[in-house]
Amino acid sequence: MSAEILCIGTELLLGNITNGNARWLAEQLAALGVPHHRQGVVGDNRERLIQAVREAAGRCRLLITTGGLGPTPDDLTTEAMAEAFGVPLVEHPQIWAEIQARISARGRACAPSNRRQAFLPQGARVLPNPTGTAPGIIWSPDPTGLPFALQPGFTVLTFPGVPSEMQAMWAATAAPWLREAGLAAGVFASRLLRFWGVAESSLAEQMADLLALDNPTVAPYAGAGEVKLRLTARAGSTAEAQLLLAPVEAEIRSRTGAACFGADADSLASVVLEQLRQRGETLAVAESCTGGGLGAALVAVPGASEVFLGGVIAYANSVKQQQLGVPAALLESHGAVSDPVALAMAEGARRATGATWGVAVTGIAGPGGGSGAKPVGLVHIAIAGPDGSSSEAVHFSASRGRTWIQTLTVGEVLNRLRLQLR
Repeated sequence: MSAEILCIGTELLLGNITNGNARWLAEQLAALGVPHHRQGVVGDNRERLIQAVREAAGRCRLLITTGGLGPTPDDLTTEAMAEAFGVPLVEHPQIWAEIQARISARGRACAPSNRRQAFLPQGARVLPNPTGTAPGIIWSPDPTGLPFALQPGFTVLTFPGVPSEMQAMWAATAAPWLREAGLAAGVFASRLLRFWGVAESSLAEQMADLLALDNPTVAPYAGAGEVKLRLTARAGSTAEAQLLLAPVEAEIRSRTGAACFGADADSLASVVLEQLRQRGETLAVAESCTGGGLGAALVAVPGASEVFLGGVIAYANSVKQQQLGVPAALLESHGAVSDPVALAMAEGARRATGATWGVAVTGIAGPGGGSGAKPVGLVHIAIAGPDGSSSEAVHFSASRGRTWIQTLTVGEVLNRLRLQLR
């Protein structure tokens, strides 16, 4: 048995929004032990949607769609489903009554166009929407007389494109139905290990024997400075799958040591903040080339205020002097992008806030502003703490642009502090 995910909406094809629904659904299918082998995206076009649905029906046992269930003319999913399998749309008076009641409860007038959401393909069951007006369907079309073949037992589940509505519908109805229907066979459990300061190729060489495992599987992924290893095990229960994962994770951590900074939802920022929390210490930042990116990474973590006191975005030399106490002589003799200035910024942030630790970054993110002596991608990172201060120059490639340099700089600062706090 295999599942496919089909996401519907021209906005997805144009790149106007990120297709987070497919990722979320893939995770849910894996958690239920339902293998899925294909994902697709189709725009708001009736004929192309009908064709995509018919093709999927010949390949997979379960088709899950998102999008196109609203009241506007470009919401074509339900109509296309009915046409794809040659059945009429049938109005459900109870659904129409619920739609009217829900819209009225919000203090809005119910437009006539909302009524089209109460029409479902003949024979389809309602997949209730507890938070929105657009219901979905659970439907196993009758293959009799169709000019194309269906996979035995083919079933389609439709969801709206609004993530919160889709997720509520999945939890309330779809996941229980999959279990009751016997489609959830076994369980997948995954563990995502996160690394900084090691190249994907180097990590893959270290793990060559583990990458060849069948169960659990180990697969590397690279991001902006971060490398990940995803471990995935399949077993009869979550507990059994976790038992398969544990020794492989332990072996990976043993081989990589401090390069592995966390797992799953951990980030460098969350790990650093937890280290500081456990030590009863606090942090302040001073930023030039990252322009607040370091502070933003820290405050994105819930509870950051317990240990992160604040920071200064000091782009201009005058701000470095006035807010952080960087001596004018240092700026004149060494330049803003230098170890002495980075040190003075870190010490100034610590002094101004009373924090246990101060970190600072100053550099050239480009695309202009570089020179032979100080090229684009040169960054100085300083850490000031209870036992002294240090600063070091780091060189990032200028070829991948300003945002890339800024992103890597934030990660490098946090990783260096993490290692010092271990």
